[in-house]
Amino acid sequence: MEKPPKDIAREEAEDEEEDLSFEELGLDPRLIRALIKKGIEKPTPIQRVAVPLILEGKDVVARAKTGSGKTFAYLLPLLQKLFTDYGSKNKLAPSAFILVPTRELCQQVFTEVSSLIELCRVQLKVVQLTSSMPVSDLRAALAGPPDILVSTPACIPKCLSAGLLLSASIDASLEILVLDEADLLLSYGYEDDIKAFTAHIPRRCQCLLMSATSSGDVEKLKKLDLHNPFILTLPEVGNIKDEIIPKNVQQFWISCGGRDKLLHILALLKLELVQKKVLIFTNTIDMGYRSKLFLEKFGIKSAVLNSELPQNSRLHILEEFNAGLFDYLIATDDSETKEKEEVNGESNAETRKSRKHAKQKLDSEFGVVRGIDFKNVHTVGDC
Repeated sequence: MEKPPKDIAREEAEDEEEDLSFEELGLDPRLIRALIKKGIEKPTPIQRVAVPLILEGKDVVARAKTGSGKTFAYLLPLLQKLFTDYGSKNKLAPSAFILVPTRELCQQVFTEVSSLIELCRVQLKVVQLTSSMPVSDLRAALAGPPDILVSTPACIPKCLSAGLLLSASIDASLEILVLDEADLLLSYGYEDDIKAFTAHIPRRCQCLLMSATSSGDVEKLKKLDLHNPFILTLPEVGNIKDEIIPKNVQQFWISCGGRDKLLHILALLKLELVQKKVLIFTNTIDMGYRSKLFLEKFGIKSAVLNSELPQNSRLHILEEFNAGLFDYLIATDDSETKEKEEVNGESNAETRKSRKHAKQKLDSEFGVVRGIDFKNVHTVGDC
């Protein structure tokens, strides 16, 4: 019998050396070489504790803020386990499922996995799926089958109902299930999808929950999928204290009327009172477009990012922003706002028919609030 659930971060991690290397964590030399090529030489606090536990086959719940290294904390041991098991038996379904709340995060995780596999020069196949893909594309992606599947939860029931994934095949093949940004999965409306998939998860499957916050939703998922998990919380890992607001982050609040918001933003940007690059969040999609048009009148180039845009366009905008082609990104990312706008859109259907360009249906799998790797962003604003 395994010991009951407990928080081991305080008990065991305090004795961990802060300068532990990836070699001392027991990582495969191929993965270590791949990390060096990526410029990563030392593990982060959450990686120092999570990697050995995952390699041992333990179920893990890891809570740490965005940017703490949670993605590699599960990807590195996951890949190492697949290196060891590769070719050991004929698989009828993927060995590892990584479920994430948004298409953007799906793309990001897929890119990271693909990069590590390529640098390690191993014959592992990874695919990414979304619920908007036609059945023919899903069938082609799952042919083989792949070793790792990165997907939003809504896609799994679709594959099961279409016969592209079989319950017996999942039971025989699935070894690792990862729920990334677990605290967002239920708030994005995936509870029914996850419950439907849970019935097909074999008892022996190792389950990992990665989250930036601790919430009731995470507790629900723990009860659904995990068996006696080890709980890791970054503030309690080693001697590192994870403050809610890091000391190097300054916060400012400007009180003004709604009509003056854009004027204040213009002044901050034009007078260079904030450091570039800048990420600005708006409460509605319309406000995002209004902000962009307003700034353009004063020669400030920006781009908008919202759930109306096609997925390829959103990924292209993120790539250009990270590459430094523009310094200001205006994003709308709020599930409640989406729901309100969908309802309003239905009630105003007659009016919208007369417009030349009707708004596209909102993408429920869009999201950039958390988990997305924005490069060199120094200022975040909320309008």
